[in-house]
Amino acid sequence: MTTGISAAAESTAQGHAVDLLARTIWGEARGESVRGQEAVAAVVMNRLARAVAKGGYWWGNSVAEICLKPRQFSCWNSADANWPALLLVAPPDPGFECCQRIARRAVAGSLGDCTGQATHYHANDVSPRWAAGHVPSAWVGRHLFYNDIL
Repeated sequence: MTTGISAAAESTAQGHAVDLLARTIWGEARGESVRGQEAVAAVVMNRLARAVAKGGYWWGNSVAEICLKPRQFSCWNSADANWPALLLVAPPDPGFECCQRIARRAVAGSLGDCTGQATHYHANDVSPRWAAGHVPSAWVGRHLFYNDIL
C-alpha cells in the first residue's frame, strides 16, 4: 500500500522527469516533426530501459540523470547558445506544450519507439567520432539514430 506521502513524492518525481524530458526534447528537436521529437524521447527511454536491465549504467538510472548527464544532450551544456531559453521556456509556448505531451507519454510508457531501440543519435550534418563504423538503426528528420553503441 502506498502512503499519501510516498504517492506525493512519486508524483513529484514523475513531474520532474516529465519536465526535464520535455525540455530535452525541446532543446534537441524543437525544429523537428512530432515523430522526430518522439525519437529523441525514445532515446532517453531506451537508455533508461538499458540501465534498468543492467542494474545501472554510466549515463544514469533515471530520466532526470540521463537528461542531465554532462555532454550527452548538448542542449543542457551551459555553453550552448540556446541553454538560457531552455531554462525559461514554459507554457503557453505551443512547441513546449507538444514536448510536454510527448514526455508524459514517454514517462508513462505509452510512447512507441521509431528508432529501433537507439540509445544514441546525432544530427545528420555532423560526423561524431563515436559513430564511426556504426550503421544507423533509423533516420528520423535531421537525426541519425544508433542502437549498437556501448
